[in-house]
Amino acid sequence: MHICNNPSCHNPLHCFLPPHVIDRLTESEDPEIRRLAIDAKASAAAARAVRSTLATMPMMAAIPSPAGTKYRLVYNAENRRFPLPGTLVRSEGDPPVTDEAVNEAYDYSGVTYDFYKDIFGRNSLDNRGMSLISSVHFGSRENNAFWTGDQMLYGDGDGRLFISFTKAIDVVAHELTHGVITNTSNLKYELQSGALNEHFADAMGAMVKQKYLNQTVDRADWLNGDAIMGPGTTAKSLRTFKEGKAYENDPLLDTDPQPKHMRDFVVLPNDPLNDNGGVHINSGIPNHAFYRVALEIGGNAWDKTGKIWYQTLLNLNIDSEFQEAASMTHMVAGSMFGAGSLEQQAVKNGWNAVGITV
Repeated sequence: MHICNNPSCHNPLHCFLPPHVIDRLTESEDPEIRRLAIDAKASAAAARAVRSTLATMPMMAAIPSPAGTKYRLVYNAENRRFPLPGTLVRSEGDPPVTDEAVNEAYDYSGVTYDFYKDIFGRNSLDNRGMSLISSVHFGSRENNAFWTGDQMLYGDGDGRLFISFTKAIDVVAHELTHGVITNTSNLKYELQSGALNEHFADAMGAMVKQKYLNQTVDRADWLNGDAIMGPGTTAKSLRTFKEGKAYENDPLLDTDPQPKHMRDFVVLPNDPLNDNGGVHINSGIPNHAFYRVALEIGGNAWDKTGKIWYQTLLNLNIDSEFQEAASMTHMVAGSMFGAGSLEQQAVKNGWNAVGITV
C-alpha cells in the first residue's frame, strides 16, 4: 500500500491518529509535544516507503500462516522505527511474556481474528489465513498505530497525551480491518470513499470491542480510542459514534471536527496534507448512521447490523460513496431480513438521520 500526490493512489498508510490531531500538536507551545508530533509525521512518511512496495500486490503482502488459520507473531521494535519487524518475542501458542505490550498485541489481534471468523466466517484479513504480524515499541514514545499493508506497528505513546496504543482493542481491530478492506472492496482512500474506508474500520473496531466486553448496543459507550487517552488531556476518546463531540475546547487537541450530518460535511482539498479530503473527519457521518441503525435494531451490534455492514463492504467497490453505501445497506437488509422488515426500516431511518435518503 502506498501514498502519493496522485489522486489515483488509493491505499496510503493507515494511521489511527488522524492527521488533524497531529497537525494541531505540531502547533503546541510545549516544545516536547511539538517534537513528538513532528516525529509522528516522520514515522508516517518512513512507513509509507514500506507500504509503497506493496501497492500493486496485496496478495504478496499477505504472509500465509503455516496451518492456514490463526497465526500471530509479535516482535519488539525496541524503540526503533526500522528495520522491521524487530526481534520475535511471541508466536502462536506461546505463553504470555513479561512485556505487557507484546501480550496485548497478541491477545487483541487474536480477538479480532476470532471475531471475523466466528461472526462472518472470514479466515483472517485476506480470508486465506494471513498471518497477523505486530511490532510493538515502534519508535520512541510514538503517538500512533499503523497498518503498513502487511503488519501492525504500535507506538508506546508519550505517556501524557497518549499511552500505549496496544491498550485499546478497538484501535487494534480498526487497523487490522484496513487489511480486510484492502482485500474486499478496496475503497479508495480519498474524499467520500476514503471516509467510508475509515468508517468501516471504526465500525468493525467498535463491534470487536463490544463483543469482547459482552455489551449490547444500549450498554456500549460508543467511544473510539478511549483506552489510549493519557492523563494530560481532557479528551475521553478520539471519536464518538454518538451525536455530540468526542472532545471540546481541549487545551492541546482543540475540538473534535467530525460532523454527524451531511449539512456539516467538511470540504477539503484532496491531497495528503488535508487528510485526502478529510477522510478521518467526514467518517463521522456514516459512523453516526451506523450507531443509529444499531440502536434501533437493538441487541448485539454484530448479530444483525454488523452482518448487514460486512456484506455491504463485500458489495462495494473502490469508488463507492456515501449514497451507494447507504443504498447497499438498505438492499442488503431487505435481502437478509425481508423487505419492510424492522431491520430494513432501521437502516433507512439511520441514514435519513444523517441526511442521506434511501
